[in-house]
Amino acid sequence: MGGSGSGNRWRYGTKSTTDDYRSLDVRRWAREGMLRPGYRTVWTWRRGARVVGSINMRSEADFVVLSYRRQPAGGEWRDEEYPVRIVRTACNLGGSRPWFLCPATGCGRRVAILYGGGIFACRHCHRLAYESAREDAGDRAARKAGRLRERLGWEVGILNGRGSKPKGMRWRTFWRLSGEHDRLVEHSMRAMAARFGIGHQLA
Repeated sequence: MGGSGSGNRWRYGTKSTTDDYRSLDVRRWAREGMLRPGYRTVWTWRRGARVVGSINMRSEADFVVLSYRRQPAGGEWRDEEYPVRIVRTACNLGGSRPWFLCPATGCGRRVAILYGGGIFACRHCHRLAYESAREDAGDRAARKAGRLRERLGWEVGILNGRGSKPKGMRWRTFWRLSGEHDRLVEHSMRAMAARFGIGHQLA
């Protein structure tokens, strides 16, 4: 995970793309009713059915409190807790849209998504590029196929073949998602073959 001390904030950056970090999306939290004062939960990240990370959140009138444990490289586990302010802007058709204010020192950018490292901060503070900015069509197809595999609970990696239908998923949904996955994998493999000059082997 990542975090700051209670109220302590700083700016830093290490990894290169947004896909390298776990993220918190204030728009999703708003849709799920998580921003109402007094709401609290444990937010989790999953890969298929497996939980790969979690963070505690508590919502107040104009901020959320994040708390979790992290282990700096080669260091001891640390408990972290700090607030992240939330502001709202009016929408053209009524209502309002929430934004995080990045808690990194000297930032305060209004953003929809925060990325976790030592602290949850905006992509500018982490110096992150969007993964899609460095992708070609084959890379994008592989990434989209990978996300479908996670949704289907299949083994990570498009070269690992298809899995079975997840328990509780409708067959109609399964066929739609698995069919889209197969089309994306084919697109990615053909692009990879063309990149390395082996297109004739996939004809």
